[in-house]
Amino acid sequence: MTQSTYGIEDLNAVISHPAFGSFQLNGAGIVSVTFGRATDTAQQDVAADGSVMTSKISAKNGPVTIVLQQTSDAAMWLTRLFNYLENSPSSEFTRTVISASSKAMGTSHTATGCAPQKMPDSAYGAQGAQETYTFLAAQTEKGVA
Repeated sequence: MTQSTYGIEDLNAVISHPAFGSFQLNGAGIVSVTFGRATDTAQQDVAADGSVMTSKISAKNGPVTIVLQQTSDAAMWLTRLFNYLENSPSSEFTRTVISASSKAMGTSHTATGCAPQKMPDSAYGAQGAQETYTFLAAQTEKGVA
């Protein structure tokens, strides 16, 4: 019988911007990091006679979603990054890179050309909350060891 184990502590995640700096997302406060794809890799067109034409689409754009505890150092850093990008020249807006790897899983992800989708909603209540930071990446890649 094969057995495997997963632990978030095996995650090595970094978000960086050449003019703003970088931050390691590892440790307390991280809830999840999700790399997605927004564009399907195939589309089909069906003609009146039933013949099918399949189109291969090479776009690899998609969202990167980072969920953090609202009081974490990572949330504070990302808020400062979002504010910087909102007020910086357009040439700076898509220079963020987000990478993550897991030695235990043998996988890695890299997202380039990342721009903030919007500032996360903020909640103030009896209990602390989570904040969701979403970036739109021009290119996402998944690798395996």
